[in-house]
Amino acid sequence: MAQPFQPTGIHGLTREMIQAFMAMFDKASAGAIAVDRDTRITWINDRYCQLLGVHAPDVIGKPVRRVIPQSRMPEVVASGDPLLLDIMEHQNQQLVVTRLPYFDPDGAVIGAIACVLYDDLQPLTPLVSKYRRLHQDLMAARKALARKARSTRYSLSDFIGASPGALDVKRRARLAAGRDMPVLLLGETGTGKEVLAQAIHSGSARAERPFVAVNVAAIPDNLLEAEFFGVTAGAYTGADRNRTGRFQLANGGTLFLDEVGDMPLSLQAKLLRALQEGEVEPLGSSTVTPVDVRVIAATSRDLGTMVAEGAFRSDLYYRLNVMEITVPPLRERLADLGVLCEAFLGDMGVGPGARADITDSGIAALSGYDWPGNIRELRNVLERALTMDEGDGLLDAEAIFRVLPSQSGKAAFRLAARPIKPLSKTVAEAEARAIEEALVASRGNRSQAAKLLGISRSVLYDKLSRVS
Repeated sequence: MAQPFQPTGIHGLTREMIQAFMAMFDKASAGAIAVDRDTRITWINDRYCQLLGVHAPDVIGKPVRRVIPQSRMPEVVASGDPLLLDIMEHQNQQLVVTRLPYFDPDGAVIGAIACVLYDDLQPLTPLVSKYRRLHQDLMAARKALARKARSTRYSLSDFIGASPGALDVKRRARLAAGRDMPVLLLGETGTGKEVLAQAIHSGSARAERPFVAVNVAAIPDNLLEAEFFGVTAGAYTGADRNRTGRFQLANGGTLFLDEVGDMPLSLQAKLLRALQEGEVEPLGSSTVTPVDVRVIAATSRDLGTMVAEGAFRSDLYYRLNVMEITVPPLRERLADLGVLCEAFLGDMGVGPGARADITDSGIAALSGYDWPGNIRELRNVLERALTMDEGDGLLDAEAIFRVLPSQSGKAAFRLAARPIKPLSKTVAEAEARAIEEALVASRGNRSQAAKLLGISRSVLYDKLSRVS
């Protein structure tokens, strides 16, 4: 009879266990590293040294973030909790990493070990595709339920991207979800601020309570007060019944104020009082109603400048801006174009049994555009490209250029204003630009980038070192 395993008295992995696994980590992973309780590197294998472009003797004893700035090993050591699966960006490469703490006999954390499971996301494509299909089914069901109740349709996984900018936004959003405080989302139109607001609500303790959104810019100024605080019958001509305001509808949950920078000064004072006192007074009523709401505000305007110019109340600004999250525009996270296109095209059907997709040349074509409309414009461009496509739903550069807005005026202006340079410098800059575009098109995979450029990987590494 098999004897059941009983891990009595074991607090977690010990140094002895880690040392026993060292050979396996060294052989089976694309890289492995260990740190002590002060997060200083105590061991790194040859594969990881090659991946990072360092020598083991030079990094042993150094703080891990001095060698790998994006490392989350300090979090693992501080919390004692493992990070079993994470994507880490390092020098245009996306690494799939697992991190495990290890303990002394008393259960205190004395270090951590990390392994790079994959240094290329390509082998995970079937798994990611299956996950996306399941996720799409879940989202469809969630959207159907959202039509019947005031709930959210999006979670943090819907904010797509693995670039440093996107990962930082997700990290701050996770912090915001765990803390019941006002959040101010800043960013251009179309960057995904409402998706982020819903994701913060979905991950918070208020997730089962209402999420109520108000687009301040879409409501006439003279109706905003009634929209926020409600109306009592007879308050004004035409008010023939009581009307519940958005604050009351969001009671216990989250109130999302989109385009809060467009709010008139007269209403800003009343909003500030409602937030400070936790109560509202409907129009035409002398009774105050207590409310408990968490406010997430968003704007594409520069509120700091508006405060300086007197167009936005400073006390309301500081009340809303307890935690600030700046969402970068798409032109600053072009490395995410591949995963964004994969996600959007997965939602766009092209026929029974068919699936839309985009080639590397199509991604390269998209990366040359400025994207003033950001994520929203990207989705629109892909939809138009699919609509005009007469083939099998595979979008190449020609299909993208057919629908991409022309930037010829800007290009001509830049060309005219550019000073004449020596030919050698012009060629070097063109080569660096071609390498950058190839890396974007291959989503950071250097082997694929070398193939796109028609050169060997060793030549690409040599050119990269010279560009650096």
